Amino acid sequence: MKNVFTTLLLFSCLISAPSITAADERVKIIPDVVYGHKFGMALTFDVFQPEKPNGAGVLFMVSGGWYSRWTDPQNMLSWFKPLLDEGFTVFCVRHGSSPKFKIPEVVEDVRRSVRFIRLHAKDYGVDPSRLGVWGGSAGGHLSLVLGTTSDKGKPEAKDKVLQESDRVAAVAAYYPPTDLREFVDEKSPYYQRFPALQFDKELADDFSPLLQVTPDDPPTLLIHGDQDKLVPISHSENIMQQFKEKKVPVELLVIENAAHGFRGDDQTRASQAVVKWFQKHLAKQAD
Repeated sequence: MKNVFTTLLLFSCLISAPSITAADERVKIIPDVVYGHKFGMALTFDVFQPEKPNGAGVLFMVSGGWYSRWTDPQNMLSWFKPLLDEGFTVFCVRHGSSPKFKIPEVVEDVRRSVRFIRLHAKDYGVDPSRLGVWGGSAGGHLSLVLGTTSDKGKPEAKDKVLQESDRVAAVAAYYPPTDLREFVDEKSPYYQRFPALQFDKELADDFSPLLQVTPDDPPTLLIHGDQDKLVPISHSENIMQQFKEKKVPVELLVIENAAHGFRGDDQTRASQAVVKWFQKHLAKQAD
């Protein structure tokens, strides 16, 4: 159990010890922006603004096993550097964490983060129509949930944040779980290992991106190792087929001989693909 949990959190561990360069020092960091509250606690994200912004924003889902941990923003710079170098503003989003909060509550948090950023887009120098989302493992799952189940907001809501849409314009997901129906079964080994899965199994369809694909979903990049034993590559293959059937732009990058979590050249290849994807789909539209 411990080994599996550690593996799922590998995505988060990869960002824990980066090196800082002189170029990184030119990035403006706005730490701990509060985008909501729950149970007396603040929901926060950090903003990373590049020296030469291109007007597009990318939300990074801080989530491994649907646990969301705080990390000193300075220690995230090398992880986001490929995007920052190309002018993307990055929002490092934390959600209400497992084990206290389950997936339905986590999803509401990340929806709110998109709405909040859209409402305050001008403050961060980004175009609200050019927001992408990216994450790995549980973060990849949340990215796909945002991509496949967005809404237009509630104009009648008293909270101005809730009046905003949570739609994103592009998605990138590393080794994402896309079908939770088996995971939320009490007999499943995942159910006990990951407390966020312990919610009403009748709601599993609602939080399974595989079952929510529609023709208006944003372009989606999937990246998966073919030796992933924790979240088998079939999760990405199956949702890719659904995207294709609905004629949604989609690509699947298979990292050969890679398991759950990328290192070295595999990580570099995946990161380059993410940057290229967002450059293609978040580029400024011609007037």
